[in-house]
Amino acid sequence: MSQKQILLNAFNMNCVGHIHHGMWTHPQDRSVDFNSLDYWLDLARLLERGLFDGLFIADILGVYDVYQQGIGLTAKESIQLPVNDPLMLISGMASVTQHLGFGVTANLSYEAPYPFARRLSTLDHLTKGRIGWNIVTGYLDSAARAMGQQQLLAHDRRYDQADEFLDVTYKLWEGSWQDDALVQDKAHRRYADASKIHQINHQGEFYQVQGYHLSSPSPQRTPLLFQAGSSARGVQFAGRHAECSFVNAASPAAMREQSTRLRQAAVAAGRHPDDLRIFMGVSVIVAPTEREAQEKHKSYLEYASPEAGIAHFSSSIGLDLAAFELDEPIQTGDTRAIESVSKAFSGWTRRRLLEQHAMGSRYPLIVGNPSQVADALITWIDEGDIDGFNLTRILNPQSYRDFIDLVVPELQQRGRFKTAYQPGSLRQKIFQQQDRLPDRHPAARWRDGVNLR
Repeated sequence: MSQKQILLNAFNMNCVGHIHHGMWTHPQDRSVDFNSLDYWLDLARLLERGLFDGLFIADILGVYDVYQQGIGLTAKESIQLPVNDPLMLISGMASVTQHLGFGVTANLSYEAPYPFARRLSTLDHLTKGRIGWNIVTGYLDSAARAMGQQQLLAHDRRYDQADEFLDVTYKLWEGSWQDDALVQDKAHRRYADASKIHQINHQGEFYQVQGYHLSSPSPQRTPLLFQAGSSARGVQFAGRHAECSFVNAASPAAMREQSTRLRQAAVAAGRHPDDLRIFMGVSVIVAPTEREAQEKHKSYLEYASPEAGIAHFSSSIGLDLAAFELDEPIQTGDTRAIESVSKAFSGWTRRRLLEQHAMGSRYPLIVGNPSQVADALITWIDEGDIDGFNLTRILNPQSYRDFIDLVVPELQQRGRFKTAYQPGSLRQKIFQQQDRLPDRHPAARWRDGVNLR
């Protein structure tokens, strides 16, 4: 049996402090340049040199204002503040690359599906089919207030809204224009065939949308669909919609349980288990020797801000951790924030969380020489039944450069990582199939363009 090749995304954000808080103060870190397009173009070129499948860009609306009931530490340590729009980066990076994919986070709770569908179609055209959408529903009350709401919808209701949002966009992307609607016949002055362009008329609980999709069919039509969520409702949602699922677990055995749940959810939704590609977050510190890697790790800790890490975490679970004594067990209870994270860390103490967030946050941290790092990654893939990783940046872009120069050749030598890109869209590269969603995906039901209600 052939060994599974590892899929690899760079995990980043259009801000200074993403996950490894405090590291922006390190002399080798360039994240303070995030307002510069050149910074992102350089990163895109680097990742394509390393044959990364994609750049996965996180995003939030709102601010982290739960810890100490304000944004004091958030501003001081630049905990995802300021943060710029990720969609604005894509066309520039696409112009200096040919293969690198782009997974962009967009919070559907504060988007209107009609103009949003056009923005994603536009990016799919401009990237020649290299765009993906990381579907999120949000978890910050500060975002809800900024958008004119008193608080977030309840956790499961946000997924109800998301189901309907996806149905609207599927109708636009998959059904509004038939494949042969675009004629482009100059001689007969006939650009498109109106009889093959269909109006959707969606009347639902959350959305009422009547109109034609404004963009002609793009290479993928529907962007590659990413989703992160491991609550019961999140898994159900992933089983129906997601093509790439982003999850985390404390061990390969626990990860296999997560993977099994997700693949079973896909089957329950009428899809195949291998219709899902499962990614986990990981942080890597690598050097030519184990001793050098350990020394590098030790030096990084001098710049890290564990308190900023738990300030970030406070908003993730919707609970002010500054209110707890150092060794007091933290009971998270019900939350409108990230439910699975809240449950996973319930009962921890603030001291333990500070240690956890010194370096690595919720994601496993692998420290070692190239062989040791490759061993660990392969163990997660094979024993956890996952397909790839979202690689965080401890130093930007040095963490990626180290991985490309040291770990990628090791994985290639073992036959576990590609030595060249395959042609085609992002979906085609990830699944070695067609550009379009498979017929068994729920979006395919709208392709006949007949009943777009």
